[in-house]
Amino acid sequence: MSSQDIATALEKLRPQLLRFASLQLRNAAWAEDAVSETLLAALEKPQAFAGQSQLKTWLIGILKHKLVDQIRRNSRELSTTTEDDEHPFEDDLFRSDGHWRDMPQDWGDDPEQALRQVEFIKVLEACVDKLPGQQGRLFMMREWLELETDEICKTLGVSSTNLWVMLHRARLRLRECLELNWFSATERKMKA
Repeated sequence: MSSQDIATALEKLRPQLLRFASLQLRNAAWAEDAVSETLLAALEKPQAFAGQSQLKTWLIGILKHKLVDQIRRNSRELSTTTEDDEHPFEDDLFRSDGHWRDMPQDWGDDPEQALRQVEFIKVLEACVDKLPGQQGRLFMMREWLELETDEICKTLGVSSTNLWVMLHRARLRLRECLELNWFSATERKMKA
């Protein structure tokens, strides 16, 4: 692939990379910086792309490192967010005896098939985007960027106990969002 071909391909992939970065960082300026650094790294060393994977996969790999760098650089600002504790979400889902208020819906026989569907990924991304700031950020750090617990705690200035509580809450919110916007919607479509 020539340098011109790579530059053209990078320009086409830029919006997807920016969307990915925005989901991770929830800060437009930081996302723009991370994507710019990724594209610059790719343009500076196009020979590093060996063609053993798709160009997008290679760029996402670079971008993950740039996102982690952004998170580390801005850790002080990330750790000051307090919006997550304003509403105890568990009260909406569980009764005082700890049981579900409403039983979770059946997610189908083959949840992996649902994961493969592009439409499902779009709904999932929208649900992740709706997570409160700190919860969404640490969920992405843990599940998408695959950072270790210690590093997340250090970066965000939270204890490991607090981290697991917020991850639990994030997963509950995702579950409810997916039930409302994917599983129930899919069921309604099937009945119609």
